[in-house]
Amino acid sequence: MPSQPPAAALSGRDRLIISTCLLLICALAWAYLFHLDRQMSAGMQFHAAMGMSMMDIPWTMTDVMFTFLMWAVMMVGMMAGSAAPVLLLFAASRAKRAGPGVKSSVLMFGLGYLAIWTGFSAFAALAQWALHEAAMLSSAMAASSPYVAGAILIGAGAYQLTPFKGACLTHCRSPLGFLMTNWRGGAIGALQMGLRHGTYCLGCCWALMCVLFVTGVMNLVWVAMLTGVVLIEKIGRTGTMVARLSGAVMMVVGILKIVAN
Repeated sequence: MPSQPPAAALSGRDRLIISTCLLLICALAWAYLFHLDRQMSAGMQFHAAMGMSMMDIPWTMTDVMFTFLMWAVMMVGMMAGSAAPVLLLFAASRAKRAGPGVKSSVLMFGLGYLAIWTGFSAFAALAQWALHEAAMLSSAMAASSPYVAGAILIGAGAYQLTPFKGACLTHCRSPLGFLMTNWRGGAIGALQMGLRHGTYCLGCCWALMCVLFVTGVMNLVWVAMLTGVVLIEKIGRTGTMVARLSGAVMMVVGILKIVAN
């Protein structure tokens, strides 16, 4: 890696372009989520007025694809901000090694990162479909069984305390270290780096995303709160402590949910 700070190699124009694109992507994702939340609320009110429940209607493949899209957009809105440090450092390092014109490499890195979370979105959509078909989701798209909700919280909380979570969080909190140990040249190399960083990010955050099955998949207050937890874990000075504390809290709440029933 270059001896001088990588950020010094990135022009103000490129830094502005990357930052603006990330902000725009986040804004569009959240705008879609708010729009979707209003649509779903109106749909539930309509079905309630007709004496029907949306939970009683079997899903079609269109519903599955729609749910996948919802999760994919949600993951973009939740994770794009925390990816900013590594994207900016990658762009700076690529600019210093290869000169101007780094935007295509940054795009490939971003696509690799996005591909990992798109895969998670597919898994989450299938899990939601399975819960729906088993009549284990409420109208708010939260686990209707306190035992299932408690098990999810206990499992997610326990994962927060594992060495594997700690190792993935360390990689996410040290973007410069990640670039130094995982550097690849060319567009394919940038894609590979994005995939690898996305994998570490998934290993760091997937359990937090599963909490949405307890709070309600489209509960935007909790989506925002979990986004904040992710940012603090990956960027804040107390990130490691917050990860452990949140894990302990989730386990306690999960146990209380089960014991109370």
